[in-house]
Amino acid sequence: MSFTLPRVRSATAHAPAPALRELGYWLHRYRRTWRGTVVISVANPLLFLAALGAGLGKLVDRGGSSYLHGHSYLVFIAPGLLAAMAMQTGYIEAAGPVFESAQRRGNYRAAAATPMRPRDILDGHLLFIAFRLLISATAFTVVIAAFGVVGPVKALLLVLAATLTGLAFAAPIAAWSITVTRIARLQAVYRFVLMPLYMFSGTFFSADQLPGWLHAVVACTPLYQGITLCRSITEGSATAGGSAVHLGYLAVLAVVGYLAARRGFAARLHS
Repeated sequence: MSFTLPRVRSATAHAPAPALRELGYWLHRYRRTWRGTVVISVANPLLFLAALGAGLGKLVDRGGSSYLHGHSYLVFIAPGLLAAMAMQTGYIEAAGPVFESAQRRGNYRAAAATPMRPRDILDGHLLFIAFRLLISATAFTVVIAAFGVVGPVKALLLVLAATLTGLAFAAPIAAWSITVTRIARLQAVYRFVLMPLYMFSGTFFSADQLPGWLHAVVACTPLYQGITLCRSITEGSATAGGSAVHLGYLAVLAVVGYLAARRGFAARLHS
């Protein structure tokens, strides 16, 4: 008489993908801080839009600036602030956390000691950053909608555009941060790169007012592309060709940053 041994399923048959395990780690950490980040995501746009859009905006509207293209200053500034928020969130989530995690006692090192590959670690962390960008953009857009700037369809498009803008910063920043050995460099980039972008990329005033040479430089930055995309959605002036250029620019930057990050993570975590 013959018999067949029962099939024993592997313990990892239903285990989540390695990248999802890394995502789970970051979500577990986020459970302790999500309340504070949600409050900031709602309070900041509320204060900015109330002070600059509804407050200062009334004075700007009286001047009837041609750079507003017939819209109120509130409609003009809201998408700029949204894109700038996405830039800052992408930087904050990708710079310090990547730098700290890559240190000798960082969580990247612990994860790299398991069967997880550097690529899995990167993918999981970027998934978390995308999640943070998505919820931050959603909260910000809800406030914008509450001010009557956009309707449901435009609000959805704004969330997606802002999330892509944030990823266009987060992926290259992650690729760079994994190579950084001094935290002072992260602070310097925030102060001398992100802040000038925040001020001169069209967040608070039209970049068309800048000198020609400076406008040409600013137009090549991802924040300008993100702001222009979000503003065209809000104002209803978006065209298929223009939107394709902005989306393509941001998507290519995110992909190139991701590919560079894969190489950087492999070199750093295998060293």
